[in-house]
Amino acid sequence: MAPVEALFDDLAGYLKSEDVAQVRNAYRFSEAAHQGQYRKSGQPYISHPLAVTGILAQWRLDPQALMAALLHDVVEDTKVTGVQISETFGKPVADLVDGVSKLDKIEFQTRAEAQAENFRKMVLAMARDVRVILIKLADRLHNMRTLDAMTPAKRRQIATETLEIYAPIANRLGLNVVYQELDDLGFRYLHPNRYRVLAKAVQAARGHRRDVVEKILEAIRQRLADAGIEATVTGREKHLHSIYRKMQEKSLSFSEVQDVYGFRVIVKDIPACYLALGALHGLYKPIPGKFKDYIAIAKANGYQSLHTALFGPFGTPVEVQIRTAEMHKIAEAGVASHWMYKSHAETSFSDLHQKTHQWLQSLLEMHSETKDAAEFLEHLKVDLFPDEVYVFTPKGKIMALPRGATAVDFAYAVHTDVGNRCVAAKINFELVPLRTELRNGDRIEIVTAAHANPNPAWLNFVATGKARSNIRHFLKTMHYRESVRLGERLLAQALAALQPALRQVDDEHWERFLRETNAKSREEVLADIGLGKRHNMVVARKLLFAGEHASKQIGPVEPVLIRGSEGMAVQFAKCCRPIPGDPIVASIKKGQGMVIHTHDCPVLAKLRSDPNHWLDVGWAPDVEKLFQVNIKLVAANQPGVLAKVASAIAEAQSNIDSVGMEPSEGGGYTTLHFTIEVSNRMHLAQVMRRLRSISEVVRLNREKS
Repeated sequence: MAPVEALFDDLAGYLKSEDVAQVRNAYRFSEAAHQGQYRKSGQPYISHPLAVTGILAQWRLDPQALMAALLHDVVEDTKVTGVQISETFGKPVADLVDGVSKLDKIEFQTRAEAQAENFRKMVLAMARDVRVILIKLADRLHNMRTLDAMTPAKRRQIATETLEIYAPIANRLGLNVVYQELDDLGFRYLHPNRYRVLAKAVQAARGHRRDVVEKILEAIRQRLADAGIEATVTGREKHLHSIYRKMQEKSLSFSEVQDVYGFRVIVKDIPACYLALGALHGLYKPIPGKFKDYIAIAKANGYQSLHTALFGPFGTPVEVQIRTAEMHKIAEAGVASHWMYKSHAETSFSDLHQKTHQWLQSLLEMHSETKDAAEFLEHLKVDLFPDEVYVFTPKGKIMALPRGATAVDFAYAVHTDVGNRCVAAKINFELVPLRTELRNGDRIEIVTAAHANPNPAWLNFVATGKARSNIRHFLKTMHYRESVRLGERLLAQALAALQPALRQVDDEHWERFLRETNAKSREEVLADIGLGKRHNMVVARKLLFAGEHASKQIGPVEPVLIRGSEGMAVQFAKCCRPIPGDPIVASIKKGQGMVIHTHDCPVLAKLRSDPNHWLDVGWAPDVEKLFQVNIKLVAANQPGVLAKVASAIAEAQSNIDSVGMEPSEGGGYTTLHFTIEVSNRMHLAQVMRRLRSISEVVRLNREKS
């Protein structure tokens, strides 16, 4: 039977005749639009949308999704517009097509940028309507099945994209069959030689292990029958990429991977699952720590099953999954099960839909806080971890987080404000560091403070896309506000130098400046000055003298006073670590803002030749902040010296931030490098006087580079 007729015969099995007629109209429209177009394989192009629709028909999707699948490439590859699709087939179909279509009409600087923007657009459309991703996954599945026609370089690129994005999304939505096929096809085309060798090894092992597998199957069936449990028992072979991942992660050879086969037991209801588990634990001894109850605590993608690992005959590990028939349907089809089985199990999938909806909403929230498409794609990849840990809130609510998640990830999973304000965490009633990794079954309580803010150091250990994007968003916003405040001060300094009597300019000056420079707002200009993207003197001249050609005499420039409380807009250089009392100068780094150096810093000497790169600054008289400074100390290598040094620093009301040691070649002396906190040069002098009073200290100096 021709593929077209086979498809419509299949559709007639679950759609009304008028719906089938609509889908047929979409097929004719698509066939006419793609007339004369061919795929790389030489087949007529219409064969691709037809195959994609066939995959969706297996999931029993509705007519709108089927029509969108037939039309998903016409806007991209033909002269047909989205407006025409909307007028002919309705707005819902046009929206689905738009969600799947690429952004080919927009010019991007790099291919990576285009790819990231495409994913962002697709994910946003998916959050509005999950059918978008189902069509896209079916599209990717057929493209992967026909990838042989592409060049090796193109195959590798598409396979990488599939393994990094599409296979994990399929897994996240519970589409297990699609996930496994995409995963294996991605592995096959990304590592063709490894795939071939492993496939051959599995095929050979299949013959060697057939007797063992049959023996275990028969033993399981017999034990369940003896226990009076009705069950369907099947053996299953693990897919190649999961075997390869296990070999890589645990540094095993193929011969050492014994659990290539698993067994699945399907029973009638949940009590029968636990009865079957008990019966099998009586047949073979369970392997400690390998039991997982995904029925009581379902996975985030709705998956439910009991997993256990047993010591089988000849010491062979036996992996068994026990589930009900309904759980099996969800395990295989995930979110697509809504369409496949909704006629008789509408309420069974509500939890799955709720979890999927929550995940999609978290993607929308992540998008609203991440303007950069590449950064959004990075967060999405982070969020697609397949392994999860299940933890409890103080009220007993279960939350699923990726493996490696920390207390900070949990805080952001509860609510963005909880994450932004968290200062401490209790795991199982004990105070722990915020970077502590969570384990299954942990009970977590987050301690918050009203004036707390996210710490940039959290980015080094958080594991979820939501936490990462929220921290970055907060820091960027904070940096922007602080840059605006710094920009105001720098502009006031420049205005005072040009026209001492005038420290402010009126709205008319600003409106003219914004018009001439195409800047969006006054705030943006001030932020640009604070970030070093615009020079304060240039902006001041344009504000005051736009349209006037006469040169203006610049008066003496007052230094900008540094208080130490400017936040991220002002940074203190680590090369020289300036402290109040040091003569200082500031360099302006584009995009970073003001960086304060000591006037004799060797790093700054390179920038002195260009006056646009540095500013005159001074210390405010009321600086109260503590500053880090480096000191180098050579002391006799004797017991208790480090304790004496630390005690002297503490007695001088200073705090040790870090310490490093390097023993001398003879072993008689040790060089100690301290980073300590002081309020100014006088405070540093007090610390150094105390240190010099220690008899074992033979040399002491401040390190500036």
